[in-house]
Amino acid sequence: MATSGSCSGTGRRPESGSGSRSPQAQQPGGRRRRGPGALATAYLVLYNVVMTAGWLVIAVGLVRAYLATGSYHKLYHSIEKPLKFFQTGALLEIVHCAVGIVPSSVVLTAFQIMSRVFLTWGIAHSVKEVQSEDSILLFVVAWTITEIVRYSFYTFSLLNHLPYFIKWARYTLFIILYPMGVTGEMLTMYAALPFVKRSALFSISLPNKYNFSFDYYTFLILVMLAYIPSFPQLYFHMLHQRRKVLSVTEEHKKCE
Repeated sequence: MATSGSCSGTGRRPESGSGSRSPQAQQPGGRRRRGPGALATAYLVLYNVVMTAGWLVIAVGLVRAYLATGSYHKLYHSIEKPLKFFQTGALLEIVHCAVGIVPSSVVLTAFQIMSRVFLTWGIAHSVKEVQSEDSILLFVVAWTITEIVRYSFYTFSLLNHLPYFIKWARYTLFIILYPMGVTGEMLTMYAALPFVKRSALFSISLPNKYNFSFDYYTFLILVMLAYIPSFPQLYFHMLHQRRKVLSVTEEHKKCE
């Protein structure tokens, strides 16, 4: 589900592809697993700083466009290029997991990143008619806030100087942002359906030499249906993670 950006997607994704782990991670059995080396850590810090700056550019672009026009309609056009660039840039998180500099599941990270890339290119880019829909702004705003917080969280964690406010924001803002993002994604896909059906976008019909058919319209409906069981499962998982992480932090502060 696209919005689950860190298990808190729009509020979402478990600590994936950008290196949020501390230099020494605990393995089952009490052994410690070495984190990324100095060079890899420096690269991950740079990557996360750039991604944080990129999503800040998107946020500023949205605000400036709104102030210039006085309307939230069609704001997507003002940030379309940076959104495509930085959302696609998140594909590097899959590489980070694959080469082992971030100890996260390649499959899980790939699924989560590709879901957002799919929304960006497979819907917003390919079905131009939905770019003026109000629903697209819902998930763009949700993604933007989520990613600013998420990449900031990774950056400060790598530097071993994580402000409590950043941790709190990462494990709290998803309560609003995740449902907001999911709603925007589903409404945008729903708005795309008639245009996809009319144009047979990305569809392959029989007969053809490969004896293969694909209906993008049906595929989108199946993707939307997949949100129904996924959303509550991920949302309650994130609430559990929030209680666990923030309660440990509060206990630690009391001990001090």
